[in-house]
Amino acid sequence: MSLVDVTAEAPVQVTTASGSVELRSLTKRYGDAVAVDDISLTVQAGEFLSLLGPSGCGKTTTLRLIGGFEFPDDGSIQISGKNVENLPPHKRPVNTVFQAYALFPHMKVADNVAYGLRLSGVPKAQIADRVSRALDMVRMTAFASRKPAQLSGGQQQRIALARALVNRPAVLLLDEPMSALDRKLREEMQVELKLLQRELGTTFVFVTHDQEEALSMSDRVAVMKDGRIEQIGTASSVYDSPESSFVAGFIGRQNSFAGTISSFDSAGVRVQTAGLSLYSSRPTKGGVPASSGAEVSAAIRPESVTVTSASPGAPGGASDGTVNSVTGTLLGVSELGHSLQLVVHTPSDDQILARLPRAASPPTELGSSVTCSWSADAVRIFTS
Repeated sequence: MSLVDVTAEAPVQVTTASGSVELRSLTKRYGDAVAVDDISLTVQAGEFLSLLGPSGCGKTTTLRLIGGFEFPDDGSIQISGKNVENLPPHKRPVNTVFQAYALFPHMKVADNVAYGLRLSGVPKAQIADRVSRALDMVRMTAFASRKPAQLSGGQQQRIALARALVNRPAVLLLDEPMSALDRKLREEMQVELKLLQRELGTTFVFVTHDQEEALSMSDRVAVMKDGRIEQIGTASSVYDSPESSFVAGFIGRQNSFAGTISSFDSAGVRVQTAGLSLYSSRPTKGGVPASSGAEVSAAIRPESVTVTSASPGAPGGASDGTVNSVTGTLLGVSELGHSLQLVVHTPSDDQILARLPRAASPPTELGSSVTCSWSADAVRIFTS
């Protein structure tokens, strides 16, 4: 079942107003604990923005501040240019879909969707029309007379979405709405939710701790840590050009090596580790300490590592003066659909993770001698 039926003769026409969100120096404290720490953020009208981070990073608190379920200690919140930080939830042009769908178990699906409209005093005739359109929008018209207990998790999520969207909010807030779904259904719903957002043009602010979920759905991702935004950008920019070691490690897998700067010039930085000599032509934003001996960490994505069979007498790494290459022993091979994941153990006791397409035909014999290499453009350098 798809939320957006591309074969339909005429798309469902739903009137929504898309709104922008602007947070300025937003701060929220609970006693001595700072949950949200001086956040400034702009969400464009019609944008799908995800707040991504580990548990306790402040992402849900930020969402609750936007929705009016918490009030800030400092800073301001604007929606479509109007300050709302002192308004209760029902007076803000937003609706929220929570992790628990919060459907009324004693009400039929149609009544759940209509609940907010009735509270707002919308005329009965309009309620029937808007509920019908909302259920059609999420392809749940046939379930209008059922109770929530008679629905699957995915169907309940659709009803929660319909109930949130039937009020035509300028901004829809979603707090990990798919965390209770199994992996297959969650992946299907990720596609459907993004298609729905594009069709409606409504601004979505989506909270998740799932990196793949955020990267696959969002126009932009704001990565949070300790109540602050570490980095914000498109999925590709956050993944390919992380601005901190935290972002590099949190967004996907990486090979990380601690070392010191051995030399530097205008073109890049050379780092020496216990067993590797690394050269980066693209240090992190803000640069690195321009001094030899400075402690740094180097990060390389697994998909940037090439693995080939080692020729007899191949250089082993830093001790041989080799840069961005090391010979080791193939320790493990894992099947990942169209790709293979290889684990290589080096003489300096490092383990290097590589992810290659099957078409590359990498060596797969466990215990064989292999060479790992990568380009200077693949190495990111961060201050320790």
